[in-house]
This record gives sequence, C-alpha cells and structure tokens, in this order.
Amino acid sequence: MAHRKAGGSTSLGRDSQSKRLGIKLSSGQFAKTGCIIITQRGTKYHPGINVKRGKNDSLFAMTEGLVEFKRKKVKKFNGNLAETCFVNIIPKSK
Repeated sequence: MAHRKAGGSTSLGRDSQSKRLGIKLSSGQFAKTGCIIITQRGTKYHPGINVKRGKNDSLFAMTEGLVEFKRKKVKKFNGNLAETCFVNIIPKSK
C-alpha cells in the first residue's frame, strides 16, 4: 500500500475556462455585416430584423447599421404571454 499521494494529482485546477458570454454591442452602437452582437447559451435574446442566430445561439448582424433592443410580448409554448427581448439592426441610410 502506498504511503504517499501520487505526485501528479492535486485538489485544485478543476475549474473550466470562462466562455466570455454576453452582449458584445449595446444599443445604439454601429455593427458591421457579420459582426457578433451577443454570445449566449439558449435564446435569452431573440433575432429580429436583419439579425440571424448561429449554431451556438450567438446573434450576428446581416447588414451594417445601428443595434436596437426591443421588448415584445410573445406567446410561449405553454400558451402564456411573456416579454421577450429582440435584437434588431436598423440599416444605415445611404
């Protein structure tokens, strides 16, 4: 039977790296085409006008313009109305 703990094991170092989720561009800021607006897990924020959702649920801009956050009441799967936040891009005028 060993009298010492294995040299390589430690009780520390089990925490994963942070994924840097959250809002990258706030309301009123300018977004270029393809620019990531929000990184998220699930759909806390929903894509609106000129915004698409990626495979990892991140929201990105389809056109250049200003970022706008808007809250709307939407019917959920259980039939209840709940406020949901949508992200829109208002295109810049030429």
